[in-house]
Amino acid sequence: MLNTYTWPEYPYVQSPEQRTGEIKRHPVVVIGAGLVGLTAALDCAKRGIPVVVLDDNNTVSVGSRAVCYAKRPLEIWDRLGVADRMVEKGVSWKVGKVFFREELAYEFDLLPEDHHKMPAMINLQQYYCEEYLVEEVAKYPDLIDLRWKHKLLGLAQKADHTVLEVETPDGVFTMESDWMIACDGANSGVRNMVGAEFTGQFFQDRFLIADVVMQADFPTERWFWFDPTFHKNQSALLHKQADDVWRLDFQMGWDADPVEAVKPENVIPLIKAMLGEDVEFELEWVSIYQFACRRIDNFRYGRVLFAGDAAHQVSPFGARGANTGIQDIDNLTWKLKLVIDGQAPESLLDSYNEERAYAADDNLLNSTRSTDFITPKSQSSRTFRDAVLELSKEYEFARPLVNSGRLSMPTPYDHSSLNGPDEDTFTGCMAPGTNCADAPVRVKGTESWLLNQLGDKFTLLVFGTAPALSEVRCGEVAATVMTVGDQIEDHTGVLTERYDGGEGAVYLIRPDQHVAARWRHFDETAIVAALAKASDQTKENN
Repeated sequence: MLNTYTWPEYPYVQSPEQRTGEIKRHPVVVIGAGLVGLTAALDCAKRGIPVVVLDDNNTVSVGSRAVCYAKRPLEIWDRLGVADRMVEKGVSWKVGKVFFREELAYEFDLLPEDHHKMPAMINLQQYYCEEYLVEEVAKYPDLIDLRWKHKLLGLAQKADHTVLEVETPDGVFTMESDWMIACDGANSGVRNMVGAEFTGQFFQDRFLIADVVMQADFPTERWFWFDPTFHKNQSALLHKQADDVWRLDFQMGWDADPVEAVKPENVIPLIKAMLGEDVEFELEWVSIYQFACRRIDNFRYGRVLFAGDAAHQVSPFGARGANTGIQDIDNLTWKLKLVIDGQAPESLLDSYNEERAYAADDNLLNSTRSTDFITPKSQSSRTFRDAVLELSKEYEFARPLVNSGRLSMPTPYDHSSLNGPDEDTFTGCMAPGTNCADAPVRVKGTESWLLNQLGDKFTLLVFGTAPALSEVRCGEVAATVMTVGDQIEDHTGVLTERYDGGEGAVYLIRPDQHVAARWRHFDETAIVAALAKASDQTKENN
């Protein structure tokens, strides 16, 4: 049905294990070559970890599927070298409008401040993102082995490795891995193999996706309607994607027939009612879906670590699925690197479950609330929702209650066991557990961005004069000293403002660019202790 995209077919190549009959052990095996699995492979390679990726298909995702990618995942992909291409191809936006019937009820701006490298959101079909990731993966032939048409059939866990039974067009063979990252989606086979629970709430309502190609003068904004005249008593959503493809969502109700609903003779009248009889368009993709809000009981099962939809599933409202999965990998891979290199104990990986289960619960809560607002289950809930929408047209107090899908934002790890001290004299939101805000900087006279300078290792960001140290160490773990005013120049003052960076202020930044601790003055003993805590070495020494 797609006219704007041709799916690539990647070649199947017989694995070395099959050619030789030898069972090989690999440091990391990733199951699934979707957005999350490919991101995991790239992050491993960037950190020098050899990785094998197994996927039972030989192409990218069929259909546009995920559409919206938020600033934080884009910043992660920027660190991995693929974001610029995504932003260039995608449609950047930050304004959303909510309509009640035909009137504007509420308008929001996802990024009202300037001085960020990445946009608030881009809309881009998932197959493009995956294609770009595959092409980036190909740049690391010595570190990433991407194996198409390789299906995981069985898994056994040993004390220090996993044993995998894999099926290919040439038969079945056995391989081993020190660690496995399961990124095999909401219907994860790996989850079943380890006996994990995956519980939560299923929703009865069905929604129709219609991607259409058209020339239209709608602004590049997110438009959401409650009870519009063109789709009475239901909701609808409009987004622009690349290639003049527009994503339309229609709430269909719990009793909609999924076979009949996707037939062109039923879809086209819906679209014409929304856009107008005279608007010319072509159907690009149509599907109907139900959804659930649920998560795995533990993100770590021995040597198997779960990420993305294999670990958590949310409703599509708020763009929390893929965005959350990319942040899972950002949290996991640096910890895995320290453990593999013997610089941190295995218990550091337990903090992956601690922090990302906390984030998943936050996303599930927001996703469930959005769904309840969009699809009220009782007359009293419907009355409340309609009253909120009516009041929001004129009264500011009602607008925060409008919920057409709270859009994806990073969850701060406020209570993480890895967090160090936070002196109470700081203002602003850069507290321990929070992802670092970007800011424009200069390095040796060249314009740059803070996050590009932080990179992917522990960093001590010092404002003003710093001791004559290039790094601070705790055992094998080192934090590089970066001085604002010396190595980097805060020529706009934005960096100092966002971090309340008075003279002598110090931030310990984790390899995933989250704040680990902060102080008003440089104290090497305190920094070493915080570095030990952030890499879980305090448990090892107890």
